[in-house]
Parts: sequence; C-alpha cells; structure tokens
Amino acid sequence: MEMTLLLNATYEPLRVIPWKKAILLLCQGKVEVLEVYDREIRGVSISFRLPSVLRLLELVKIKKNQRVVKFSRGNIFARDKHSCQYCGQRFRADELTFDHVVPIAKGGKKTWTNIVTACIRCNNRKSGRTPDEANMRLIKKPEKPSWSPSLTITIGIKKTPESWRDYLYWNLSLEEDLPDEEPS
Repeated sequence: MEMTLLLNATYEPLRVIPWKKAILLLCQGKVEVLEVYDREIRGVSISFRLPSVLRLLELVKIKKNQRVVKFSRGNIFARDKHSCQYCGQRFRADELTFDHVVPIAKGGKKTWTNIVTACIRCNNRKSGRTPDEANMRLIKKPEKPSWSPSLTITIGIKKTPESWRDYLYWNLSLEEDLPDEEPS
C-alpha cells in the first residue's frame, strides 16, 4: 500500500512513513493533511482518503548529527549524478558500481573522498590500480556531499507520488530524464 511523506512544521521533509503510522498520527491530532491519494480508508463508523503528505503541527528539532548525508551506494550515485567518473556517461543504477580511487589493497578507505561512481567497463579497466597507474582521469574529485538531509529520502523519481513533488527539494530538475525513461 502507499507510503506517506511526513513534513516538519516548517514543511521540511522528515521521512517517509507507512500509511498505518500516518493514520495513527492523524488520529492523535499531531498532523495536518496536505495531500491525499485517491484511495479511501474505511472503518466501521468513519471513512477518509488516504493521506499522501502530512505536516507536523509542532516543530521537531533535528540534531546536527542527523543532518549528515548517509554514506550509501545510492547517495554516492546521486552525488555523482549516475555518471561514471571516468568516462562521463550516465547509466541506470543497475549498470553502475562504485570504485575505490585508491584501492583497498593499497590502503584506500571506504570514504566519501575515496569512492566514486563507475560503469562496469571503466571499473574493470581500472582494476586494482590507481587512476594514474591505469592512465585514467577522474572527471571530478570525490567529496563529501553537503546536500540538504531531505535528499536522503531514497525513493526513485519513477516511484515518487506526484503529490510529493512540491514538498521535496531535488538536486536535479524533475523534467530531466533518467537514462531508462522515455521522454514525455
């Protein structure tokens, strides 16, 4: 069933929650409904449309350590815009891998500044060498992202309900087509 986008009182996206939790928050009077799905929830004596976007009525303060962008494969791909950092081509996530700029065997660590997005072909070509040793150049030096934490909500654009789009802050244009989408 559908998930619900939960916003802070300031309209900042906090997280995606299951629809049952959304109903619980609504019944407790902790949220207001901003958008709804076409589906109806029916009880014995009540029925209402399933909430798509909720806003908390009271502000939830986010601790500084919660504002850090989580180190993950998906966020590495997002930072590098699904582009191989060696050849520059864009790919679908299932056609990408991540590459240690300095290989683990040579003391490389699993950090934002040592991991880049690579296509399978370039990753195989580089193998267990540094870019210099493989005679390859990085398009962009890898850095820890400084995005808004709302971007760590990892829902693919294809699966994102239309009703959420006005409330999410994207680091790419919504009109921009991903490689596996057909232009509209």
